[in-house]
Amino acid sequence: MPDIRSLSHFLENPSEIVAQLKRTGEPVVLTIDGKAELVIQDVAAYRKLHQIDEEALVLEGIRQGLEDMHAGRIMTLEEWKAHAHVRRGIDG
Repeated sequence: MPDIRSLSHFLENPSEIVAQLKRTGEPVVLTIDGKAELVIQDVAAYRKLHQIDEEALVLEGIRQGLEDMHAGRIMTLEEWKAHAHVRRGIDG
C-alpha cells in the first residue's frame, strides 16, 4: 500500500520524504485538496520500473509474433523482401 501524503506536507518536509523514498524504494502519493494528484519516487525505483515496462513490451511483441505464427500469418524472408520492394516502389 503506497504512502499517501499531502503536497503541503511534502513541501514542508522535503528532506524527510526524499530520505524515505531512498530508504524504501517505494513511491509516495501526493494529494491536493485530499485528492491523489502526483506520485513521486527515487531515480533507482523509476529506472527499475522503466526496465520492467521495456521488458513487458518485448514480451508482448514476442507473444504477438507467436500468435501470428500459430494463426498462419507468416511469410518467408523472400516473400517479405518482395512485399517490401513493391510497397516501397523498389526495383529488383
